Amino acid sequence: MSVQTGRRSEPELSFSDKELLDLALSWITLSVAFALMLAPIHRGATMGSFILMVGLSFVTVGVAFLLHELAHKVVAIEHGQIAEFRADYQMLFMAIMSALIGFLFAAPGAVYHRGRITKRENAMISLAGPVTNLLLALLFLPLMIFPNLLGTIGQMGVWINLFLAAFNMIPFGPLDGKSIYNWNKGVFALVFIPSILLAGYVVLFVGLF
Repeated sequence: MSVQTGRRSEPELSFSDKELLDLALSWITLSVAFALMLAPIHRGATMGSFILMVGLSFVTVGVAFLLHELAHKVVAIEHGQIAEFRADYQMLFMAIMSALIGFLFAAPGAVYHRGRITKRENAMISLAGPVTNLLLALLFLPLMIFPNLLGTIGQMGVWINLFLAAFNMIPFGPLDGKSIYNWNKGVFALVFIPSILLAGYVVLFVGLF
């Protein structure tokens, strides 16, 4: 997710201590939340299965989230923006609480960028996140042919990246899809429709494991 605010600056990729802390907390919290939902230790799952799921989520969910947000930041900076990720601590808390009752509502934060920018440039910044998730799904796909742990990582990686791409392309509120839809409905459809269809296919016919 990316959110635009005010003025233009020279491109420079750097990370403040606050930004690194927010990225790390979001990565860890999302990984634990997914593990609580998929291996609910509070509902009888073993400690071993929960710890394994935390590790799997860290590699799949965490990487999907992290690279999604970094893609927004890099493209924003390339367009002369000041860009920095900020976690939403209330939403991180909600992610854990929702996972405890069996579903996950995860909107851990956003890359906020400011500077003068065109509608097209803003759309390109928004598009970077979902496109990154689609490419990551493609990279995880070959792992699905392997048995056991590698196959599970591949399947989870494909599932979560397709889900994030489809979810973030919804043209509503602060989600990425809104600025893309407002800029070019053809480009929006080109990314949104395959994302929804692929995510739906994986959920209905492949499954998470």
